[in-house]
Amino acid sequence: MANKGPSYGMSRQVQDKIASKYDPELEQILVEWLSRQCGSGVGKPEAGKIGFQAWLKDGCVLSELINSLVTGDKPIKKIGSSPMAFKQMEQISQFLTAAEKYGVIKTDMFQTVDLWEGKDLAAVQRTLSALGSLAITKDEGTYRGDASWFFKKAQENRRDFSDDQMKAGKNVIGLQMGSNKGASQQGMSYGSSRQIL
Repeated sequence: MANKGPSYGMSRQVQDKIASKYDPELEQILVEWLSRQCGSGVGKPEAGKIGFQAWLKDGCVLSELINSLVTGDKPIKKIGSSPMAFKQMEQISQFLTAAEKYGVIKTDMFQTVDLWEGKDLAAVQRTLSALGSLAITKDEGTYRGDASWFFKKAQENRRDFSDDQMKAGKNVIGLQMGSNKGASQQGMSYGSSRQIL
């Protein structure tokens, strides 16, 4: 991880809570998917959180992943491993930009430091899961993996009603509103009026 001393107190509790969200079973699924999707050239990491982070840290595997999902022009033109920190972070940032263009929503995205410094690897897992779900949903033929690994996102089911159907719907009382069966509040009294002397 990053070169930082241990955290104490509230910072430690927050870091422990974030770390507890990391899912080792999801890690295995993601590693298997990335290996199939990108080919044998990317290899496989050592098991565990640190191995997973080290495998993805330079951004090359992530760049290969997004390029393998996109048909036509590849979003990341130059993929190269570099020992320099800013180059690795730039590669991760290019992946995030390409993933957003592919359709991953901002709330599912991790921040570059979440991966590079290992601050929140659960967020990295969420982003990759969202990307897998999106690839299955788009069904462009580029997804190489088991369809049961990720869920298919719901798609729009638009309905068009004619004007006659809309007018007929205005006369129907919804069941949640109930019915008063013609009763009214006429003649009801809630006590006598206030006497001011």
